[in-house]
Amino acid sequence: MSPQLDQFLRRAEALLERVEAILPPPPVAPDWKASTAFRWRKRGNGPGYLQPVPRPAQIAFDDLQHIARQKAQIEQNTRQFVQGKPANNVLLTGARGTGKSSLIKACLAAFAADGLRLIEVDKAELHDLPDIMDLVAGRPERFVVFCDDLSFEEGESGYKALKVALDGSVSAVIDNVLIYATSNRRHLMPERMSDNASYKHDEDGDLHPGETVEEKISLSERFGLWLSFYPFKQDDYLGIVAHWLAAFGCSVPQIADARAEALQWALQRGSRSGRVAWQFARDYAGRLP
Repeated sequence: MSPQLDQFLRRAEALLERVEAILPPPPVAPDWKASTAFRWRKRGNGPGYLQPVPRPAQIAFDDLQHIARQKAQIEQNTRQFVQGKPANNVLLTGARGTGKSSLIKACLAAFAADGLRLIEVDKAELHDLPDIMDLVAGRPERFVVFCDDLSFEEGESGYKALKVALDGSVSAVIDNVLIYATSNRRHLMPERMSDNASYKHDEDGDLHPGETVEEKISLSERFGLWLSFYPFKQDDYLGIVAHWLAAFGCSVPQIADARAEALQWALQRGSRSGRVAWQFARDYAGRLP
């Protein structure tokens, strides 16, 4: 071998070592036995990976009060899914603190023994949904991709990525994956009066305003099951307070004595939601001797 060729090969080898050092590491296969819940994580520009959740939330359906209709529908849909029957993607929308996210966590607690697994994906990482789908395709488990507090502004990349993941891709729908999403917006996008304005005779007028509206509602329509949540009435709120106080070990007289204070707590918070009731119960029970 000539000295010139030997020097060239050594320089090429050194260059390859430098390139390999800056390349992202290969994705690590998740430990499917480590947990029933996972989070999709990324480090910088590297590939994403599934991080097991060491202690998934243990929420029972019975702990979620005054949402019987929504509870029955999502429970039935999830049961169909884990049994291998047709089931729908689910969009849970409405008032804050009414149990939307807790209901999805309760599905995991109820059906984990039947093979259900939960993958939580942040809105900023929704463009990785195809990678997640490829990762779980063919697995024996049934996966719910959980997108919490979902809403989009104009032009966000995750909007189209989610549309494609629901049913708009050239690939077949993966039968062991559903998407459950929660949002305070029913159509997930801001809706403005200008969207409904008729054609304007100026250079900025929308020639087809109806199509603008259709585009904004097209994402939510790809969810087969819509569950709407509404603010609780006073008696419902007090019933939830009583449920949690009993769960924290309070006696019947203590629960009755807490009524007035629970109403004051809700007035200060400006909400009679289930979350506020749970927070009050923790505070009140914690202050008892």
